Amino acid sequence: MEQTQTNKKDIRSLDLDQLRNYFVDRGEKAFRGNQIYEWLWKKGAHDFDDMTNISKSTREFLDQHFVINHIRVDDMQRSSDGTIKNAVKLHDGLTVESVMIPTPTRTTACVSSQVGCSLNCEFCATARLKRMRNLNPDEIYDQVVAIDQQSRSYYNRPLSNIVFMGMGEPLMNYKNVIKSIDKITGDDGLGMSPKRITLSTSGVPKMIKKLADDRPKFNLALSLHSAIDEKRVKIMPFNEQFPLDDIKEALKYWYDKTGTRVTYEYVVWKGINDQMEDVQALVKFCKVIPCKVNIIEYNSIDDARFEQASKSAIDMYEHELEKNRIVVNIRRSRGKDIDAACGQLANKSS
Repeated sequence: MEQTQTNKKDIRSLDLDQLRNYFVDRGEKAFRGNQIYEWLWKKGAHDFDDMTNISKSTREFLDQHFVINHIRVDDMQRSSDGTIKNAVKLHDGLTVESVMIPTPTRTTACVSSQVGCSLNCEFCATARLKRMRNLNPDEIYDQVVAIDQQSRSYYNRPLSNIVFMGMGEPLMNYKNVIKSIDKITGDDGLGMSPKRITLSTSGVPKMIKKLADDRPKFNLALSLHSAIDEKRVKIMPFNEQFPLDDIKEALKYWYDKTGTRVTYEYVVWKGINDQMEDVQALVKFCKVIPCKVNIIEYNSIDDARFEQASKSAIDMYEHELEKNRIVVNIRRSRGKDIDAACGQLANKSS
């Protein structure tokens, strides 16, 4: 197990100004900090020795005083459909999972934001894991870099989209997630368009409002699954603290501030939310603000309570939503054979 070298500071916890000032304080030119910063972020250096335009003495000095707590892809599994699941080893020996999802036209990275999860969705394997800690901004960033490299290697194209739909609730690690997105979209990082990033939340009203106040340029998705409080609380118990009326109010606030429609992620289960009353409640919920709905195929986590709904139930949802002029997409899951699909991430490598 790799342990953090506690006597050394992770150099990536310093921002550009701090790095520049560090070198000025040592009697060197400020631009040395710029060079190091570029190596750390834009060039993704894993080791100070990689920094070839930095003098050997400076590299040795940095190695004595700092560490780069870089992630390591400990295990990589490829699905029959081309999806790749990564077991990502962190500097303290903990593991999270990330997924690369290829289609004919694009590659999407599904990244994690916490080790385990803060919430308790009954249908999600990750929710059964104890939340150990939040991921640091660089640990989130590194997942994206690793998947970008895999996309270039296997598909000869760069990563095109990012979804924060891996392990954890992103809004419960707000500060670090936002910092990671700033780095992913910044010219000093990967320079990706924020419009190609979607943050998915299970619905934390206070944090949705905070996000709206920060006027992000990325997209927001809500993991909804039922628009009836009594049903939602059975499958997502935290809904008791964050009822749908509070979430609706937060979403109205979001739309007023950002003018950006929200995507509702929605799984239909047999005997749970597959009746007309469920569809009608969703239609009503969809009229709160402009939105679109992704109906997602359920991926088994060996829990007999949850079973994929019939095709007729899915067709009923699709018909009623379209009748009410609500954009709806039926999403087929990828990577099910390696437990890489939505709701299946639980650090199982076999």
